[in-house]
Amino acid sequence: MVFLNSKLKSINRYILDKDDEVTFAFQGGEPTMAGLTYFRDFIDTVKAQAKKVKVHYSIQTNGTIVNEKWCAFFKQNEFLVGLSIDGQAHQHDLNRVDPKGKGTFQRVLQTKELFDEYEIEYNILCVLTNSLAKDAKNVFRFIQEQKIAYIQFIPCLADLDAEENSIYALTPEGFASFYHQLFCCWLDELENGNYISIKLFDDLINLLVKRQVTACGILGNCRVQYVIEADGSVYPCDFYVLDEYRMGYIQKQTLKELFEQEVSKEFLCNRLSLPDKCYDCTFKPICGGGCKRMKDVMYVDEGYCGYAELLKEFIPKIDRILTLVQKSQIG
Repeated sequence: MVFLNSKLKSINRYILDKDDEVTFAFQGGEPTMAGLTYFRDFIDTVKAQAKKVKVHYSIQTNGTIVNEKWCAFFKQNEFLVGLSIDGQAHQHDLNRVDPKGKGTFQRVLQTKELFDEYEIEYNILCVLTNSLAKDAKNVFRFIQEQKIAYIQFIPCLADLDAEENSIYALTPEGFASFYHQLFCCWLDELENGNYISIKLFDDLINLLVKRQVTACGILGNCRVQYVIEADGSVYPCDFYVLDEYRMGYIQKQTLKELFEQEVSKEFLCNRLSLPDKCYDCTFKPICGGGCKRMKDVMYVDEGYCGYAELLKEFIPKIDRILTLVQKSQIG
């Protein structure tokens, strides 16, 4: 996955060989602010490059300025769209406001309705704050009411150098409480024959049943994501867009060359020391300490592990879950 906001002339540097398959994912700030002309020029440039590769596009948007022209463009070019909605109106409008300070919930719902009308492939991204984690049942009710088929919860993080936890940042206790309630609601819905794709649950099914890794860090290993900033600087992960992790510049090096930089190797190999609790944990082989950036919001805090609490509940039901998922897909 490539997060891109760089010069169009650099596109050939993202594509290594004719047999490549590449995804250009636009994220950061609000990418639609670049305008439709930018995106049309970008796609025309990709089509004009000599190496014939399979190209996918995705974009993450807050949905506030998306209109029918955008939807027609997304549909024509088969964009996968991530739309940010943080639960019901009273939660979403706490933090997502327009320049005048007014909540954006209703405007974003209109965008969702346009996506449905244009049959655009999209999923909902929801920032899981400490506050929202206490409202799991209402969040699930919102998912049902809006007939949301795909949703991913992004844990809210404190700053890397924060000495005290933010009031917004999730905690392992909040993570466990939220996912316990969400899992109960999700399983009840599954028993009724309705499958809702919740990213973490999908990742666990893929890992436990299919032996597939579909989430970076789920086994405790980092992967290079190639985050590319507006000036062409490249970083291995959008959680670590910091000077010490800069791999180089896309104007000067190809992705392969960037991957071979010493800073890339250090990022992949340097892992945080695990708490003592982890070494005796039953789930260590399928966790490995998890994503190092998520350690304070999902994993061990003073001997308590929120992720382990979820696994204790999820794994014993995996056979039943798989049966129900298969039935819902057949039905």
